[in-house]
Amino acid sequence: MAKRIPRPVLGSPFHLLVLLCSFALCAYAGVRLLDGDWLMITVWFVGAALIHDLVLLPLYAAADRALITVTAGRTAWVNHVRVPAALSGLLLLVWFPLISGRVSERYAAATALSADGFAARWLLITAALFGGSAVLFAMRAGRRRPEAGE
Repeated sequence: MAKRIPRPVLGSPFHLLVLLCSFALCAYAGVRLLDGDWLMITVWFVGAALIHDLVLLPLYAAADRALITVTAGRTAWVNHVRVPAALSGLLLLVWFPLISGRVSERYAAATALSADGFAARWLLITAALFGGSAVLFAMRAGRRRPEAGE
């Protein structure tokens, strides 16, 4: 029996139209973005990709592997740690300049707002994410346990 070469999945005509529109929007945004200092913007994007792939990805892959190793078969709660940790890490990555206070003066000059409180708010959001995840895990764990007398 001859091996069949898999065909690419093209999807419906609507799916193709949406995909082409998203490519057109990305191309437009790229042209507008690179209209200014295109060399520094390109260096920033390439640097961000390299830092993610060479530094951040191995770090959070190792942290995830350590989490799985620590649970040793009790994997029911792993995602209840993964999701808030990932969201908190993403918020830290996006807002790091303001959380660390490195750009407080520039932020205040550009927006006329104070940059104070970003670290406290990030910590509160992180605590709320982990707390909400713990409550959800407790509700799910309580639902799984058979009641006494059954």
